[in-house]
Amino acid sequence: MVRPSLHDLTAFVAVASRRSFRRAADELGTAPSTLSHAMRALEERMGVRLLNRTTRSVSPTEAGFELLGRLQPALASLDEALDSIATFRGNVTGTVRINAPRLGASILVRDILPVMAERCPEVVVDLVVEGKLVDIVSAGFDAGVRLVDSIPKDMIAVPFAGEVSFICVALPAYIDRFGEPATPDDLQRHRCIGHRVPNGKLYRWEFERAGQALTIETSGPVILDDEELMVDAAVKGLGIAYVASPAAETALAEGRLRRVLAAWTPTPERVAIYYPGHRAVPPALRAFLDVVKAAR
Repeated sequence: MVRPSLHDLTAFVAVASRRSFRRAADELGTAPSTLSHAMRALEERMGVRLLNRTTRSVSPTEAGFELLGRLQPALASLDEALDSIATFRGNVTGTVRINAPRLGASILVRDILPVMAERCPEVVVDLVVEGKLVDIVSAGFDAGVRLVDSIPKDMIAVPFAGEVSFICVALPAYIDRFGEPATPDDLQRHRCIGHRVPNGKLYRWEFERAGQALTIETSGPVILDDEELMVDAAVKGLGIAYVASPAAETALAEGRLRRVLAAWTPTPERVAIYYPGHRAVPPALRAFLDVVKAAR
């Protein structure tokens, strides 16, 4: 048997792990048809079928799963060995692709990216902002941003930016007109700005006081899926908004909004950068993580 090249084995791992010629081709910078032909040739050289193909999908065969399971740690070790000499080349270079919700992205832009640009000017941070939760590995990201409790257990999380509380805010004129709710149950008599979460459902507002937890369904004149827009809607007097504290801090400091139900604030959460724990960390991502850790 002719020994496969490292290029062909790397291509196989990309196809088998992504379960798609198109996504693997995008990752490798080649055409799907070229990749398909390369996999056919690899199977012929090895004398075994590695991939099951249909018009809509591709998946490893039993032999393919066996090869994939052995190649992934081997290639990760090879990447780590090559990355270990990065410091001898001088300045760190490369691109770090990060997926983040708008709030997390805002914190990164405010607190992390200026320091990163100063320390590692040759590293490009490609920050993709979207509300829905994605599989960062299959989507081709190096890292993501989420609340710590929502990060998959097989990921490594690096908390930053302090604690985040979820708070209720409203325009002072709205409170003067409709009164201030004394308990979460009072929200049933108020206009509330709805929050649609990434899975399409309406978020039920969560409260906690002295160990007592409540979940409230609300209603109001508008439903939004972006916290900055929720804050803007509250400033316009459309109702009470339930948002992460950093989203409202400027409007609160300027007096354009006022907190309500402060005694019912749930336990604060942490925002974190997370990344796959089973992969070698590229130098550019490692440099980014060092900046994040220093900012905590």
